[in-house]
Amino acid sequence: MKGFDLAAILLNPEFGRMLLRGLEMTFVIAIGSWCLAMSLGLVLLVIRLTPSRIADGMVAAYVSYHRNVPTLVQLMLWYFGISSLLPDALQTWLAEHSGEAAFAIIGLGLCQAAYFSEDLRSGLRSIASGQAEAARALGHSYIGSMRYVLMPQAVRNALPALINHSVSLFKNSSLAMAIGVAELTHAVKEVENLSFRTFETYLIATIAYLVCSLAIMAAGAILSRRAALTGAR
Repeated sequence: MKGFDLAAILLNPEFGRMLLRGLEMTFVIAIGSWCLAMSLGLVLLVIRLTPSRIADGMVAAYVSYHRNVPTLVQLMLWYFGISSLLPDALQTWLAEHSGEAAFAIIGLGLCQAAYFSEDLRSGLRSIASGQAEAARALGHSYIGSMRYVLMPQAVRNALPALINHSVSLFKNSSLAMAIGVAELTHAVKEVENLSFRTFETYLIATIAYLVCSLAIMAAGAILSRRAALTGAR
């Protein structure tokens, strides 16, 4: 029976490189999917603000789908299902150029966009109706009032929920392992298979995810305080 030896993992150059590459891929997936989610979340919010009931219903259906279907199932649908519908040449190209990571970013980004759009919608609805009227009275157009008056307040109001969902998105990046992405959890699994030190390798993963999640929450807390000070002026 092997005794506890964390240094056997951390001081091994090969294992260290595997873990660092996995952590790097985790950040690539998390940042890429976050950018996609926030961009699409804003688009969904704008669509839902239109007077069209059809558009509102389509966005509501989109949000309902992504809220009620497990994220892992959505990733598998993209990688094993939708990818099989692509032309053979494109499938071959994706297989040679880390297509797994691309599908992970798409799947996670589309899923998280549903949550971000609802967070922003809640933040917008919490603004007093007189704000929009005051912005129009100052000469702002509808787009101008949204850009300079309403959306900054909506984002400030939605910051706690956006931060929480950003942390969830970072943690959900580990699901990409299921479709073959060599992110941190995948790297930890490989190191565990090579070293036969199960506790040490998963302890490293636990600490890494904990530190990164706490760092995101700390950055969000700083941003929230600055936003609160700006709003109080």
